[in-house]
Amino acid sequence: MLSKNLSDIHERIAAACERTGRNPDCVTLVCVSKTISAEIISQAAALGEKVFGENRAQELCEKHPLLPDVQWHLIGHLQTNKVRQVVGKATLIHSVDSLHLAQEIDMRAQKAGIVQDILLEVNISGEESKYGLTTEQIPTIIKGIGAMEHLRFRGFMTMAPRYAAPDEIRSIFRSAHNLFLEHQHGGADILSMGMSGDFEIAVEEGATHVRVGSSIFKR
Repeated sequence: MLSKNLSDIHERIAAACERTGRNPDCVTLVCVSKTISAEIISQAAALGEKVFGENRAQELCEKHPLLPDVQWHLIGHLQTNKVRQVVGKATLIHSVDSLHLAQEIDMRAQKAGIVQDILLEVNISGEESKYGLTTEQIPTIIKGIGAMEHLRFRGFMTMAPRYAAPDEIRSIFRSAHNLFLEHQHGGADILSMGMSGDFEIAVEEGATHVRVGSSIFKR
């Protein structure tokens, strides 16, 4: 079942790319593995998956030593007091949503002697229940990050409202892609958007990374 699910997701990504003239190799599937056992994750890795996303710092830290040959991404909200657990283990942190958090990551990365790749989480939809920066806050925080020697700004992450109509989702993703294009000269090369219910729209609108969990690990 896992093999079939993964094959289906990759086929749907490829079809979305074909519809918009994109190369499927330009889209990275982040397998969202929260609550999934290391055994099942290792099966997905054996099927060729290389990137796994965790929502919680503790769960990422528990799984990291069990599967050291895959990339681990932290995709959920990150509290400053959990940063030390994640830096050096997460290849990419998707959810930086404040200058204070960026400063903490920079400090921990300096202590670890590494440069940590990050994405800025942007709340395009303006939902009060969602984390993320407003588009108006982006220039200021990018300027602040530019002075941090142990952070590398790679782009943006966003989410669409859970029950939004397809047209609304597309509009949000298109706005995120426009933001991404505006900042490519500043180092942005990753746009993380799209989950199980809307990743095809995300791919059509320019996502470079899609975060899919339930559609992969369903039984």
